[in-house]
Amino acid sequence: MILVTSMNSAISTLLAISLGAIPGALSRYYLTLFFASRFGTTFPYGTFFINITGAFVMGFFITLTSKFGISQVVQLLVAVGFLGSYTTFSTYALDTSNLLQTKGYQTALLYWFGSPLLGFVSIELGILLARVI
Repeated sequence: MILVTSMNSAISTLLAISLGAIPGALSRYYLTLFFASRFGTTFPYGTFFINITGAFVMGFFITLTSKFGISQVVQLLVAVGFLGSYTTFSTYALDTSNLLQTKGYQTALLYWFGSPLLGFVSIELGILLARVI
């Protein structure tokens, strides 16, 4: 009985993460295209927006889950699945490298420092908003 329960739990975990990851990755992809078409590609606006909003939503969601006791399956679906594939830290590093390679030193520096700083501020704002609700 314990083996069956843990197997069901493992399957639920895999399904929750997978079902969250698909829309997270697609959201990231289409938002990146949208920002590139609107603002160009001289600055990675899409990745910047995605990382900041992802940090905000993560802070907000994690705080709400602890406040209201949201199930672990929903936590995995949103935090690990959706937000894990939505946010793009590895792309952030690549974008910084690309900016440096094109001699965009000031832009690279702004992007490199701005993303984690505003990400931190955004996660704190998400936590604050969730605590107020």
